[in-house]
Amino acid sequence: MHLSVLYRGRLSSCNYDCGYCPFAKTYDDRETLRRDAEELARFVSWAERARHPLSVLFTPWGEGLVRRHYRDAMVRLSRLPHLRRVAIQTNLCVGLRWLDEADLDALALWCTYHPDQVDRDAFLGRCRELDRRGVRYSVGMVAMREHLDEIEAMRAGLPAHVPLWLNAYDERPPGYYSAAEVERLALIDPHFRYNLDPAPSLGAPCWTGENVISVDGNGEVRRCHFVSERLGNLYDGSFAAGLRERACPNACCDCYIGYVHRKDLPFQAEFGRGLLERIPLRQAWAMPAAAAGR
Repeated sequence: MHLSVLYRGRLSSCNYDCGYCPFAKTYDDRETLRRDAEELARFVSWAERARHPLSVLFTPWGEGLVRRHYRDAMVRLSRLPHLRRVAIQTNLCVGLRWLDEADLDALALWCTYHPDQVDRDAFLGRCRELDRRGVRYSVGMVAMREHLDEIEAMRAGLPAHVPLWLNAYDERPPGYYSAAEVERLALIDPHFRYNLDPAPSLGAPCWTGENVISVDGNGEVRRCHFVSERLGNLYDGSFAAGLRERACPNACCDCYIGYVHRKDLPFQAEFGRGLLERIPLRQAWAMPAAAAGR
């Protein structure tokens, strides 16, 4: 059995203050960080003892890589012979020398560019450093209308092999995007419409709860981040009895880390082993001619 684990501990602090994020510029006190580090170490120890193939995606509310315990966890996990992939969502704000200790065949980064927080050239410089090191990564942005030109500029600045994924702006009012703007964004991210207008989820077949689980810092297991039903605990093994095929109980699933696991959508086939880090199998992501000419 191959098991994908979405791990989200108690960390919620972030060094950025993006206006669209509820966790912007939050701070964790010393005790919270200590407990988060202890819980993460326990999870890594569990993964080291596992006897089946694993993939792990860290989805912290805040920025994990500014904390050494997340960098160390990524390195340790990447070296495990039974680990297929370890990835983390990050704003890519930290130095990259820690990557030299990791097995880059197993490690990947899901990087988000926030144009109000960091200069584009500085971010692209970090991407070039990832390329120099041979790190597997994707780049993404929140598709706010005021950032449309910046989105196209980022696409033009990235290497052709790096996908630029786009999340629809969560707080958008009805009619926020014009039809022309949707077309413009879909040229850059062919999967944008799945995020913008997600298909109804209720009753849809899904891998979560079967070979994908969500784990918190206490080891409590749920099928995904968006379904509260408890399946058991990771550390006493009680979760295993609850693993089975399930249909989605929610009316709508509008987050990539949820709907990407649906069996009736094309993501498993189109992303393959790049599913967690949001890298499709398609290799060329050059700027479309229509957008490049703007």
